[in-house]
Amino acid sequence: MPDVTIAESLERARQRLAHALAHAGRDGESACLLAVSKTQPAASVRQAFTAGQRAFGENYLQEALDKQAALDDLEGIVWHFIGPLQSNKTRAVAEHFQWVHTIDRARIATRLDAQRPAALEPLDVCLQVNVSGETSKSGVSPEALPALADAVVALPRLRLRGLMTLPAPRDDLAAQRRPFAELRTLLEMLRQRHPQAPLDTLSMGMSGDLEAAVLEGATLVRLGTAIFGQRAPRP
Repeated sequence: MPDVTIAESLERARQRLAHALAHAGRDGESACLLAVSKTQPAASVRQAFTAGQRAFGENYLQEALDKQAALDDLEGIVWHFIGPLQSNKTRAVAEHFQWVHTIDRARIATRLDAQRPAALEPLDVCLQVNVSGETSKSGVSPEALPALADAVVALPRLRLRGLMTLPAPRDDLAAQRRPFAELRTLLEMLRQRHPQAPLDTLSMGMSGDLEAAVLEGATLVRLGTAIFGQRAPRP
C-alpha cells in the first residue's frame, strides 16, 4: 500500500464505520471491524494488532495456522475462520480458532463440537445463510435455517452467536440493503426460537456494501484490502 501505512488505513476504516453507524443512528460501539488477513503476511497482521486491531479473519487453514504460530506472542488476538469448511479441516479449526462464521451443515457443527478441546471456551459460531439463493455460494437456505440452528444450539462445545451472509454484489443502496434486512429478520426469528442463546451477531458487509450492512444492523463488518492493501496472489 504505497505511502499509506496499515495503521493509517485501519484508522480510515474505523472512521468509515463510525460515520456509517452515526448515519444509521446507532451506538458507536455496536459494530466492529473484522480485519480479513487472508494472503497477508504475519508482519502485516502484527502491524494491525499494534494499531489496536484484535479480530482477524482467515480463509485458508494452513496459511492461518502458520500465521498463528508466528504471532503466538500477541495476547488478546482473536482468530475468526471465515472460509469454506470441509470435514478434514474441522479438528484444526476447533483447536485453533475462537470463531467460525461458515457453518451451513449440521455434520460440520457436530464435528466441531466433538473436536473442541475441553480446556478451551466453547467455540463461537455463526451460521452462513445463502440469502441470495446463488448456486455458487455456500450457505444454508433460509427455509432450512431453523432446523440447523436447533441442532447447533444443542451442542455443548459450540455457542451460537448469530448469522453470516455473502450476498450477490449490487451497486444500488436499496438493493444492497434487502439481503441484509432478510438476515436481520432471520436473526430476530432465531432469538424468539432460542431465547437462551446469545444471538448478538450479524456478520455482514464488506468494502462495497458496508453502509448498507450497518443500516440493517451489522455487528461485524469484514474489511481486507481497505486495511491491508491488495492481496498477494496465493502460491
